[in-house]
Amino acid sequence: MKRSDFKTVEDYISTFPEEIQEKLQTIRATIKKAAPEATEKISYQIPTFVFHGNLIHYAAFKDHWSLFPGAAGVEHFKEELGDKAVSKGTIQFSLDEPLPLSLITRITEFRVKQNSSPRKS
Repeated sequence: MKRSDFKTVEDYISTFPEEIQEKLQTIRATIKKAAPEATEKISYQIPTFVFHGNLIHYAAFKDHWSLFPGAAGVEHFKEELGDKAVSKGTIQFSLDEPLPLSLITRITEFRVKQNSSPRKS
């Protein structure tokens, strides 16, 4: 399946080896639990949770997985991220390390609050 063919999160996850699929399903379940009102879709050809706009994306790559909580999500948790590779809206995690489920939960909850706040114009 080509990356442009993903129609569902299951399509995306199914393209990875079993060990990576398990990690992606755990990340997915953690975000769902932290944002039960959010819906899922494929956006930018990766799994995305939506709640009053894009909430958080996640994806696996050859040697890491990434969480995409937007610039504010990265900035807010920067101190906790230590030596993680970050860019404006992305946090990279090694596939070899345990999943930081508490951090994923807190980042997701932060994004829910952020997306729930009235927008300033």
